[in-house]
Amino acid sequence: MGKNGLKNALQLLIATLVLSFGMLQAAHAADKRIGILVYDGVLTSDVTAPLEVFGVASRLTWFSDYEVLTISVSDQKTITTEEGLEIGVDAWIGDQPELDVLVLTSSYDMDALIENKDLIHFIQTTSKAADWMASNCSGAYLLAKAGLLNGKKATTWAGGENGLQKDYPAVDVQVDQNFVVDEGVITSNGSLVSYQAALKLLHLMTSESKAQEVADALQYSRFSTQPF
Repeated sequence: MGKNGLKNALQLLIATLVLSFGMLQAAHAADKRIGILVYDGVLTSDVTAPLEVFGVASRLTWFSDYEVLTISVSDQKTITTEEGLEIGVDAWIGDQPELDVLVLTSSYDMDALIENKDLIHFIQTTSKAADWMASNCSGAYLLAKAGLLNGKKATTWAGGENGLQKDYPAVDVQVDQNFVVDEGVITSNGSLVSYQAALKLLHLMTSESKAQEVADALQYSRFSTQPF
C-alpha cells in the first residue's frame, strides 16, 4: 500500500471511530425526563433539593438514562425564586414536554397557580404517562386541584394539613408525616424535607442502596438521620 493509500485508510478508520463514538453516545443519551416546576417566587429548596438529588444520580451509570429539566409555568428563559436565586429554564408547560416524573413546587401564594387552567391541564395530561407525580410543601394543592389526590393519602407543609383537608375533602390528608407515598404519588412537607423526599423517590425508582449512594455523595447523614 502506497503512502496515499495508507493515509486514506487512516482517515477512513478515524472517521469510522468518530461515527461509532457518536452512535455510542446517542445510544446512551438520556431518554427519560424528570421535570421540576419553576416560576417566579418559587421556594428555592423545593427546586434545588430534587435538582441536586436527581442531578447527582443522572451522572452515575445506573441513572444516566434520566435527565433533569426545569419546567416553567410561563415562556421565559429564567425565573427568580422567593429567596432571590435566578434559575435557568429548560422548557415551559406550553411545550408540553413528555416527562416520566413531575415534581410540583410551592410558593407563599399559590392562588394564581391553582387557578391557572393551563397549568392544571398540563399536570393532568402529564400524569397520564408519567411513572411518578411528586410535590413539595403546598405543591400538593396543585395535585389536589388536578384531582390526582382524590382517594389518596397525602401531606403538605407542616401545619397546613388541616387547610388542605378542608379545601379538598376527597384527599386523605396525613398529619405529622414528612412524606407520604400512595400509588405513584409522593407528597412532602417541603423545605429541607424535600431532600429526604427526593431520596425516597430515587429509592422507589431504583433501589435503597442506589439512593444511599447519592445520599452519601451529598453527605446527607451529616445533617439528618431521617430514613428514606
